Amino acid sequence: MRVELTGVTVRNIVSDITLHASAEVVGIVGPNGSGKSTTLRCVYRALKPDAGTVLFDGENVHKRHDVARHLAALTQESQVEFDFTVTEVVEMGRLPHDRDPARDARVVSDALATVDVSHLASRSFLSLSGGERQRVLIARAIAQEPRVLVLDEPTNHLDIRHQLDVLGLARGLGITVLTVLHDLNLAASYCDRLYVLDEGRVVASGTPAEVLVPELIAKVFHVTAHVVAHPTTGVPQLLFDQEVTP
Repeated sequence: MRVELTGVTVRNIVSDITLHASAEVVGIVGPNGSGKSTTLRCVYRALKPDAGTVLFDGENVHKRHDVARHLAALTQESQVEFDFTVTEVVEMGRLPHDRDPARDARVVSDALATVDVSHLASRSFLSLSGGERQRVLIARAIAQEPRVLVLDEPTNHLDIRHQLDVLGLARGLGITVLTVLHDLNLAASYCDRLYVLDEGRVVASGTPAEVLVPELIAKVFHVTAHVVAHPTTGVPQLLFDQEVTP
């Protein structure tokens, strides 16, 4: 599914955001307060832009009635306040679909296994650690079988192994993924394209190699970056100095 944002503006937060994604992993990066999460909220309809459009396959997302069948979102505000089991939480991902108990059970089981939480299936969600909860919520999103997956800082609370697992999984789904990431090296490793936001505007876009250059890093993040090639994959990786070189 193709996602297009054209001229999206939310007063005093983001202005004239234009980006597109289609069957790829697109990362949105930028300093705190640059408008990354606000941009995603417009995609999953938590916010309606003051101006501009968000389109799914050419149709305005705010006029479609089937968005829940096609889009799953893991947001920073994702919470489960009641004492559900892990399985029950993941089963919530099946709610937009017609009931098919056998298929639902299979999809939920596969989602639990995919994010390595099958052993937690009968546990209370509220008894889990922050990282375990995050993986369960990702399993819920996978169980929804979306064509568009929105991930707002999906690696929060995860150890390095599960950070790599989750982002590798997102790449392997073969669907449109829009994700906000703070770790620029993870963004370089797992995103096909990046959009850099600063003060509510897109200031750069392109492949990680095109975008993650020292001049831009210094201008946007106010640190000095040294770009090296990953010894195995060849993707750009950044080594940082706190002070910006004059």
